[in-house]
Amino acid sequence: MKKKWYDALWIASLAYLALGFFNILFAWLGLLCFFIPLFIAVAKGTKGYCNRYCGRGQLLSLLGGRLGLSRKRDIPRWMRSKVFRYGFLVFFFVMFFQMLWNTYLVFAGAQDLGQVVTLLWTFKVPWQWAYHGTVFHAGVAQFAFGFYGVMLTSTVLGLITMALFKPRSWCVYCPMGTMTQLICRAKNGKPFREESH
Repeated sequence: MKKKWYDALWIASLAYLALGFFNILFAWLGLLCFFIPLFIAVAKGTKGYCNRYCGRGQLLSLLGGRLGLSRKRDIPRWMRSKVFRYGFLVFFFVMFFQMLWNTYLVFAGAQDLGQVVTLLWTFKVPWQWAYHGTVFHAGVAQFAFGFYGVMLTSTVLGLITMALFKPRSWCVYCPMGTMTQLICRAKNGKPFREESH
């Protein structure tokens, strides 16, 4: 099968993580992974981003598929269930809005900048080497630390489920995938066919 340009987007996923390691402000680029899927879903009524352009999905396919780092076992039924997927989406939004609240507190001067990345929504990992001050308000950096934590956490979850199950098991319960699926269902006026990974 002939390679397409977007088959190499896994490089963008790795580059994002590397850039955020050295300068946390690059974490803002991760917003593209939020807005582009939503735009495609709203404009075209498809999950084109998930199926073609998602760098993380391609990275998991590369590691788990071509490099054989996956056990390639079937995804458990509970992980595919609507209860789990929608529950994870709600949990994700709660954590995301908590991150936004912390950002607001720094902008408002009610809280100092926390130079940590919260991994798996629990473990606060020191990350002070990635920020040395800028012309921007400290709240800009606070958002970057929080957002990088979200992206790093989702990558870790993707790698864990890739290793345990099929390479792109993360795609089954990815919050962006669930949101775009809901948008597609609403736009098309019919149930959206779910794809197996």
